[in-house]
Amino acid sequence: MTIYSYIAIRNGKEEVRGKVEADDKRSARAQIKQLNLIVKDIWEDTINNEQKQEVLPTVKLRPLSLKDKIDFASTYQTLAGAGVPVVESLLFMEQESGSDKLRALAKELRRHILAGSTFADTVKRYTNIFGQIFVGLTKAGEDSGEMENTMGRIIELLRKQEAIKGKVIGALTYPAFVVVLAIIVIIVMLVFVFPKFAENFKEQGKELPWVTNACIVAGDFLKDYWYAVIILAVALIVGSIYLMKWEPARKRIDTFALKIPLIGNLLKYGGLSNFLAVLQVAYEAGVPIVNCLSLASLTVENGVIKKGMESAKAKVQGGLHLSQALRSTGIMPKMLLFMIQTGEQSGKLGIMLEQAVKFIDKELDKFVDKMTKAIEPIMLIVLGGIVMFFALALYLPLFGMMQPT
Repeated sequence: MTIYSYIAIRNGKEEVRGKVEADDKRSARAQIKQLNLIVKDIWEDTINNEQKQEVLPTVKLRPLSLKDKIDFASTYQTLAGAGVPVVESLLFMEQESGSDKLRALAKELRRHILAGSTFADTVKRYTNIFGQIFVGLTKAGEDSGEMENTMGRIIELLRKQEAIKGKVIGALTYPAFVVVLAIIVIIVMLVFVFPKFAENFKEQGKELPWVTNACIVAGDFLKDYWYAVIILAVALIVGSIYLMKWEPARKRIDTFALKIPLIGNLLKYGGLSNFLAVLQVAYEAGVPIVNCLSLASLTVENGVIKKGMESAKAKVQGGLHLSQALRSTGIMPKMLLFMIQTGEQSGKLGIMLEQAVKFIDKELDKFVDKMTKAIEPIMLIVLGGIVMFFALALYLPLFGMMQPT
């Protein structure tokens, strides 16, 4: 197989450059025509053919954040839209990117492409960096000759995932802050405040209420065995991480999480939002429906939902319609099933999937708002309970001192 460089015309006016691998020039022209391009010039790429036999090692790179992936895809899409070849695009990112991680990544990708690999195959080498969804969509875009449009879809998908992540984090930030603040207040009260009051209480020679005694004992324990508390906290964190990775425990946790009021709906709709977004983007990119389901399932973290979607994929492989397969899971809301079924019957599945994504996003926003509003009074009750507990522990002995002996 030989690598050929070409200059072609897209849509009758746009000049594009690229490379294809074929047995001869005639086969190369046929491949380019399949991309809906009109060949203007084609020649054998001498430099890349000389380097083609070189097998380059895959260099370990630092993981990319969602923002890094968006920056990479946006830059690539812009340059590809301007007709800049992939090698020159990567060279630009290598030299001009403001991120050290992106510069290193662009350098490695360009190195592999110069050695004869295609862009999609090179990206696949770094699946741990980009993720299987990015890799799968890139391959579909390259095969269809619509890499620019596919990059646009990837960017939309990444931005959507970033938005969903932000919504979930935003909903959990307030309660997390309140919990941390409450822990700090409890430690300060037990370690610094109660010991001073304990000395005064003991001088009075009266028996202290159980609430006060409990606080004093807890404070002494924290001062004397603070390292045990740290060890216990670390053990709880490590144990929780282990349980989340242990399959039997993870199944129980995922099942229980979906049954928690509000939180269960938040997890369910968050998972379905990601699932449908990837399904819609992959379908629009021309990926076969079974592969679309495979890519979409990768975004689902809850084991119960993931198992349901994998079951749906198996049924689609067996010849069942997408809407019927998803209905059998018992997870998808009826409105979404109706929209998907309508899209299948009308031949406009892509459009209906897009509408389904908008619908699920609105529902997710509603649940985030409900959860935020429900958490606020719960946090106030918790903080009020803590304040009341310490107030009783401090003032009950004082009231006892006022009573005549």
